[in-house]
Amino acid sequence: MISREEWKSFRGSQKNPDHIMLTINGNPETSMNVTWRTCTDIDIGYALCREEGTADWLRFDAVKGNFESDMDSSHIFWANMNNLKPDTKYEYNVGNDEYRSENFNFTTIPENLEEFEFICLSDIQTGGPIPPADYSGFNAFLKETLKKHPDVRFILTAGDNTNCGQTDIQWTGALEGYKGVMEYIPLMMSMGNHDDMGFENYFTFEGKYYCEKAEFFSNQFRGSYPYNGPEEWKTANYSFDYGNAHFAAIGISGPEDVNEWLIRDTDASNKAWKFGSHHFPICYAGSDLSCDDSYPMMMEGMEKFDVMFSGHEHCFSRSYPRRNENLYDKPSEGTVFYNLGSGNRNPSRMLALPKLWNSAWYPHEEELSMYAIAHVNKNKLTLTSYLEDGRIADRCVIDKENDCIEPIALAPIYEETRMMFKGADLGLCARTTPCENVDGVWCVPAAILFRYAGFDVELDKGTVYIEAYRHSAKFTEGSDIAITDRGEIKMDHKVVRMHRDQLYVPVDGICKAFDIRCNYYTRNNILSFEHEKQDKPVPVQP
Repeated sequence: MISREEWKSFRGSQKNPDHIMLTINGNPETSMNVTWRTCTDIDIGYALCREEGTADWLRFDAVKGNFESDMDSSHIFWANMNNLKPDTKYEYNVGNDEYRSENFNFTTIPENLEEFEFICLSDIQTGGPIPPADYSGFNAFLKETLKKHPDVRFILTAGDNTNCGQTDIQWTGALEGYKGVMEYIPLMMSMGNHDDMGFENYFTFEGKYYCEKAEFFSNQFRGSYPYNGPEEWKTANYSFDYGNAHFAAIGISGPEDVNEWLIRDTDASNKAWKFGSHHFPICYAGSDLSCDDSYPMMMEGMEKFDVMFSGHEHCFSRSYPRRNENLYDKPSEGTVFYNLGSGNRNPSRMLALPKLWNSAWYPHEEELSMYAIAHVNKNKLTLTSYLEDGRIADRCVIDKENDCIEPIALAPIYEETRMMFKGADLGLCARTTPCENVDGVWCVPAAILFRYAGFDVELDKGTVYIEAYRHSAKFTEGSDIAITDRGEIKMDHKVVRMHRDQLYVPVDGICKAFDIRCNYYTRNNILSFEHEKQDKPVPVQP
């Protein structure tokens, strides 16, 4: 336990500026935004900027914001250094007349930039309740990585920048982890679920809650990023242009509002490339996750992007181009969902599996950090995911001019309909009991489906009884009525006996009884079942 007064001597705000961070909030050809923090004794701040090697400084007055955290009261300053020259190196410093930072530098981008690269990171969170949160290992990893990739122009994150975003202990630790980097290249953060997570008592991890408006993130970075997101969800959602590309950072709340904004925002852009960053993976690789928090509501908006970067799983995967519940081969046909591994030695323990929608995956269970380098070169994009020891987990080239992705990987098209649960093929379980379309209604061998997922199934003469996701249902041969814990359910077809004497239950009955979502991939001939819960059922051993 530490008091607010004691915290000042650790990482509390002082009169001298700290947390100095560059961001893109305007045209990167002619501007650069800078954020910094001081204690509340300082009321005025400004940035000084000049071309490297010249004498005259330009002054840019800052906007001040108040940041009241659980551990500190501070002022946040945001200054936009604008009317600069393209492709020019500048030096700058920040503060007031008495307390100023040392000099740092940055370079504006050339006009009409068509070749550049950026680094993608996700899930760098670390640290338990004992302050100060230690991100020094991440700091060393990031600096060493950028030595290997000196052409990186900015950092894009896919969320979980902290382990608990509703405490100053974590944010000061995370920003300390970027020290020596974010003063020189822009840091463009997307939010994750940990970034709006809090505890009534951080030191004991009691009283866990989620702050839908992500107050600590929004209050610190309101002037750092473009304030152009959906009306009720700004700062957590924003977009910016960089060279021939348009980017959108997508938050984790208000999906319906965000979807409408994404559609308007991307439709208004004429850039050659469109990239999104959203913490939750749509084409996940984990054994028990779901995309129900995001994809059904934001499908139209998300599928306007060429690539959607994500995190959350702490493992790597890359999807086939996906659009409107179908998987394709060509980049023009859909969005590539690119899931980043852990950026801070926080590997997956989620039992990643091959999934129907992923053309490449890596479980990432080693104690190593992962990162991706995105290299844009006119109409080609090269994505390379590295482990910190230098091994490459995946490399692909998305070529818009020739409308192909290399290495070539064709999305599967099945002759006989495949049944999938959370993206995984039931394999041998369903080899001789395929799902069937009966009189225009999809019917599936319910016992095989639910036993594959680990749920309790009881078979009796002419009946199948299932308990799953805290609900129960009994299906009877020849009947279109299911008896459930919530009453009777009328189904679109009667239960029929089919392959290997299994009872085939209408899909709509299964969905209604257990709150399951089912999608049919018409191009691929796949029937896929989803559920938002992450239960890991195991048989009861008497």
